[in-house]
Amino acid sequence: MSVQSMKIPGPDHPITITRNSSRVIVKLGGQVIADSHNTLTLRESTYAPVIYIPRSDVDLSLVERTHDHTYCPYKGEASYYSIPLGGARAENAIWTYENPYAAVSEIKSHFAFYPERVDSIEELPA
Repeated sequence: MSVQSMKIPGPDHPITITRNSSRVIVKLGGQVIADSHNTLTLRESTYAPVIYIPRSDVDLSLVERTHDHTYCPYKGEASYYSIPLGGARAENAIWTYENPYAAVSEIKSHFAFYPERVDSIEELPA
């Protein structure tokens, strides 16, 4: 069994999490998968910003947990969900850090969506 290394965000790999004042709506196949006024935006190093939506604002009847997991040394282990109504395109369309590292603890109980695996992630004025 290998031991996963943990890294702390810093000047060489910054991570910031801010409250997003927009209303965020995620849609697929004509269905609203998520609708929230309480999202967070995570900015990590040179990567594109990622919107994290509270689990409570996701229609859990439309998603299905998978067996996939990945590891990020800055955030911890990610678990994945698919959106069955989207077919193969929407497999593992959602990721979540159920026990994120302390440096990013705000994203606990939040879901993030791959933009290319849903029809839209809209940010609307609050």
